[in-house]
Amino acid sequence: MTVARDHTPETRHDGEAAAQRAYETVIERLSKASVDKHWEPYVDIPWDDPEFAVVQTDPRWEMPLVDALGSHPWYRAQPQEVRARIGLWRVATAMKIGLQFENLLKRGLLNYAYRLPNGSPEFRYVYHETIEEGHHGMMFQEFVNRTKLPIRGMPRHLSLMAQVVPWIPLISTELFFVFVLGGEDPIDHVQRRMLKEGRVRHPLEEAIIRIHVAEEARHISFARHYLRRRVPALPRARRLALSLIAPVILGIMARVMLSPPGAMIRRFAIPEDVVREVYLDNPETAAQTRASLARTRELCTEIGLINPLSLRIWKTMGIWPAHEPAQ
Repeated sequence: MTVARDHTPETRHDGEAAAQRAYETVIERLSKASVDKHWEPYVDIPWDDPEFAVVQTDPRWEMPLVDALGSHPWYRAQPQEVRARIGLWRVATAMKIGLQFENLLKRGLLNYAYRLPNGSPEFRYVYHETIEEGHHGMMFQEFVNRTKLPIRGMPRHLSLMAQVVPWIPLISTELFFVFVLGGEDPIDHVQRRMLKEGRVRHPLEEAIIRIHVAEEARHISFARHYLRRRVPALPRARRLALSLIAPVILGIMARVMLSPPGAMIRRFAIPEDVVREVYLDNPETAAQTRASLARTRELCTEIGLINPLSLRIWKTMGIWPAHEPAQ
């Protein structure tokens, strides 16, 4: 026998209140975790330990064989010192782009927090996250400084365009947190994989990555819970618009965070055919980019951002697995 569900206004109100309480409990737990377990970059990292010194020719900076460039014959044919410098340049660029992204993120979070009402459960957590992102920026920049390499991070034109990001929360907080996941999830995916596979060999890099992974887990969790709470309640037109722009942002951000820096290619005169083989026409590289967005893709499916129109954009951006059907 089928039992009819009670859809009275009182029942819907009780359900909404329970969902809000559950959401607030998650935010409070994340805030408490930021107090109970956090790091200070100039206290918890032994920067001046000789073992942590950054030496450009240190063989520990060489790219491992599991890396697409690291296993390429062109790279393997380079002198050991050059292989080490290329590997160090790659690591330092990732950190520079990371701190630039987190600079945009912090400004956006503060713009978001500026308009929060008294008693908002998000306010405290947003400030915890802003402080943690500030610490990440300091440790990333300290690492870059110690390499003594001319690392610039984002290309100039992209950096200029990115200055609009901190203002996105004034238009759509949901869109802003999609951007947040577009930057955080790919790097988190790569760093967790590096730690799991034992690919991090220099103790300074490992210390930085472990701190970053631990604290980013909270940041990603907040963004995901926020989107789960807010997106399904959006008016249909706004939800459709978000579904169409989300894959564009995610596709661009994943490539910004994971692609090789042009400055590195020019500095070490990496041949065009090598770049094409390793990064542009490499199915494995494309698969890794898609894999880095797997959790965000699942979230978008869960909260109703996948539809026939948006699915075409996901596929056009190359971030929807060919074997994976729309849900």
